[in-house]
Amino acid sequence: MKTRKIPIRMCAGCGERKEKKALIRVVRGPEGDISLDGTGKKSGRGAYICRDPQCLKKARKARRLERSFACQIPDEVYSRLEGELEADGT
Repeated sequence: MKTRKIPIRMCAGCGERKEKKALIRVVRGPEGDISLDGTGKKSGRGAYICRDPQCLKKARKARRLERSFACQIPDEVYSRLEGELEADGT
């Protein structure tokens, strides 16, 4: 029986490497909109964050999402992402 390779991704906030299923994907879509992708299947450029609002705050402070997406991210987008993370049950 073959064992499947488990994809590992790095959190943009804390820098820890974890299984892809344990992280939430933040995606910049083809139109330039930024949102959370719980399924991991939306099209666009992605970055990964732990399911912890503190990791999003760390990524915001270090501007890691802006580096990943190569664009400026408005404050409204960060506040919306924080709200979605808190509503996600964390």
